[in-house]
Amino acid sequence: MLAAKNLHYCIQKRPIVDEVSLEVNPGEILSILGPNGAGKSTLFKILSGEIPCKRGFVSYNHTGLGELKVHDLAKIRAVLPQHSQVNFPFSAKEVISLGLHQVKVSKHEQILQEVMEITRVMQFSDKLYQHLSGGEKQRVQLARVLCQIWERQPYPRYLLLDEPTSSLDLAQQHAVLKILKQLTQRNIGVVIILHELNLAAQYSDRIALLKDGTLQKWGNVKEIMDEELLERVFEHPVQLIPYPCAAGCIVASGLQNQAYQNLNQA
Repeated sequence: MLAAKNLHYCIQKRPIVDEVSLEVNPGEILSILGPNGAGKSTLFKILSGEIPCKRGFVSYNHTGLGELKVHDLAKIRAVLPQHSQVNFPFSAKEVISLGLHQVKVSKHEQILQEVMEITRVMQFSDKLYQHLSGGEKQRVQLARVLCQIWERQPYPRYLLLDEPTSSLDLAQQHAVLKILKQLTQRNIGVVIILHELNLAAQYSDRIALLKDGTLQKWGNVKEIMDEELLERVFEHPVQLIPYPCAAGCIVASGLQNQAYQNLNQA
């Protein structure tokens, strides 16, 4: 289990993350949602260990984050930040293989091939990373972190991703979320920051809603898909439309819903 207890982080005495507690179990996807400035990326960095928490506690599989050595942490968690830079003239395949340098694996080339195939980067694997489009770079970086935890292990592991679908088209967004869903079957818990409510509703097991650094609510998808709650968090009219998916509905803004009704009446 990845557990966070009473996380508190301030910048110039202003709380960015304010007494946040949550848990992520292996085998599930937890999506973190909220408006811009809610504290999502700061919470993400605390959970991943990128920045130290000034108050509170983060543990991986019942071991405190601060007690884990770099090598041991790399074995149980992989991180895809919002922005990843490559300053050397590496090919896409060379960037992806960097994910294997942090851990010991028994089938280096097999893992590399499997990950490149599932992320659909084979066709440009020999191209220089700097020559790729934004969406292609995003898929290469995803493949890199997948390599780190791809080999099956007997212990729980975790994958943390900050807006991994931001540069992707609609089909690629769903392809990425489907990969993550498959990954949970390998005893892996996934933490993902998303902006698209409907993607979160379709693929998440649980959702955490942040606003102004505080955790407004977290629970299963049906608990979070509440019009009043979403309107309060995002400060925008929301209507849930019944739809045959995991959440049982799709999320529409007020204007979208009016257009939907007009179309049905036409």
